Amino acid sequence: MITVKETIVVEGAYDKIKLNSIVNANVLVTGGFCIFKNKEMQRLMKRLAQKDGIVVLTDSDRAGFLIRNFIKSCTAGETVYHAFIPELKGKEKRKTEPGKEGLLGVEGMEADVIIGALQRSGATLFGETKLDCKNEITKLDLYRAGFYGKENSKLKREEFLKQNGLPTKISANMLVDVLNLLFHKEDLELF
Repeated sequence: MITVKETIVVEGAYDKIKLNSIVNANVLVTGGFCIFKNKEMQRLMKRLAQKDGIVVLTDSDRAGFLIRNFIKSCTAGETVYHAFIPELKGKEKRKTEPGKEGLLGVEGMEADVIIGALQRSGATLFGETKLDCKNEITKLDLYRAGFYGKENSKLKREEFLKQNGLPTKISANMLVDVLNLLFHKEDLELF
């Protein structure tokens, strides 16, 4: 199980149950459209976004995007990440019929899809996942690529960072984290 530093904001109670089975994180439920009138919840989200940040994880239907955009406006200027699930046709197991748009919501997604969405959001994840434990970029990979522990490693690392539009002051340790956020090991020609 992975740990997410930021609070994850979801639409409903079943979304929260799904997230709690996959990640160790504070999960906040908006109550769907109730968020539009709930000033206390809006203030709480802003405060959480200021403190450690929030990750908005709503369904990919119209309602989910309305809620997502409302949260974005309520927390403007704060640390807010957006995790997106794919538009997959289907219905959740507990329901007799699909939703209006016929799409699976957060509660109907497989664990690896949700973890992938959280990883791509830029949220702070700790621990191993099914997705990253096999192909994770390590400090040994940096050493083999000449970015660490070899003559001119710093210059080579800085050149790579410049070419990829990243700050050149990133240390080798931080570069491991940044590369794992932005790339898959098999996608980098360096390794």
